[in-house]
Amino acid sequence: MDRVLVTGGAGFIGSHTVDLLVKKGYQVRILDSLQERVHPRGWPSYLPESVERVQGDVCDRRTLASALEGVSCVLHLAAYQDYMPDFSTFYRVNTVSTALLFELIVEGPLPIEKVVLASSQAVYGEGKYLCPACGLVYPPFRSEEKLSGGDWEVRCPHCSGAVEPQPIDESTVSPHTAYGISKYALELTALNLGRKYGIAAVNMRYSIVQGPRNSFYNAYSGIARRFTLRLLAEKPPVCYEDGQQIRDYVHVHDVARANLLVLEDPRADYRSFNVGGPTSTRVLEFARLLSRICGVEIEPMISGEYRFGDTRHTFSSSDSLAKLGWRPEIGLETILTDYVDWVRAQGTAGIRDFYADSERRMKSMGIVRASSSSAGGEST
Repeated sequence: MDRVLVTGGAGFIGSHTVDLLVKKGYQVRILDSLQERVHPRGWPSYLPESVERVQGDVCDRRTLASALEGVSCVLHLAAYQDYMPDFSTFYRVNTVSTALLFELIVEGPLPIEKVVLASSQAVYGEGKYLCPACGLVYPPFRSEEKLSGGDWEVRCPHCSGAVEPQPIDESTVSPHTAYGISKYALELTALNLGRKYGIAAVNMRYSIVQGPRNSFYNAYSGIARRFTLRLLAEKPPVCYEDGQQIRDYVHVHDVARANLLVLEDPRADYRSFNVGGPTSTRVLEFARLLSRICGVEIEPMISGEYRFGDTRHTFSSSDSLAKLGWRPEIGLETILTDYVDWVRAQGTAGIRDFYADSERRMKSMGIVRASSSSAGGEST
């Protein structure tokens, strides 16, 4: 059976993908840096005993070259994700590591047949909208002037009229954050070098992935983490802007299935795919559903604060991946129930303080900002 390298294999998406690979009989090697803010206790206990573990940086030439020995396929899931303005780190970890990966394969030459890469919905920037007058439009990011004034909604970039958000397909890409740009650069690197040198490459544009093992310690872990930790502390979840943002959420088990599908299906080669959830949901609805699941009847707080760089409405169409036989099987209520059950099983000692610290840090760095409609008062 083939030996597969999974970079970032100790992490959230990586570990669930590893589980599925092991279940299907693959020999698996993990390369993971065990970054302290994600894995403060070292190798996590949930990893199968059978997997080979290598601790190291995907950007280190010697480490990555050693990890590639004897491998036939790579799932390159290692990534840097954060809200902090350390722009160069996004490119180093996400893009440069991808270039190094292909460099080592070509230089070897190594008999690696395929590389599946973790991209992101962030490559779409502000997303796709329908203007009654101008048709489909792809607006630029919202200005600081609009956001600070509490003007949340996107308008047509041509006529300034009202627009309706649309499901995003894979056709138009327009990233505006360092993270999104680094992911699109990763995609271009993989697809073009892959075609040139005959190394099949597939990019996976994940929507908001949720589920068990999503680190408590990483501020980028997302909305379920922020809201759950506040609810378990009997505090209201804080919705940025007005809580009407639309998002889609996908269970990590569905994502792992998608990763394995494209690894094994040659129809996926040299393509990019959305990996989205079954429904789109407003943030306020998400918060209320999570409150019910936690058994804490607390109405969410609409703070009027905003996270600089966030999109207004982004939700993906997974029709392209559906043509290969994949669809998300797990609904939002189960996604959140699984996550809350996992959080409770871990215990919450020390976690609540970390949540407050991460919020204060984002405010001090100017990532979370107040608008003219801010409610004020306690929000951490």
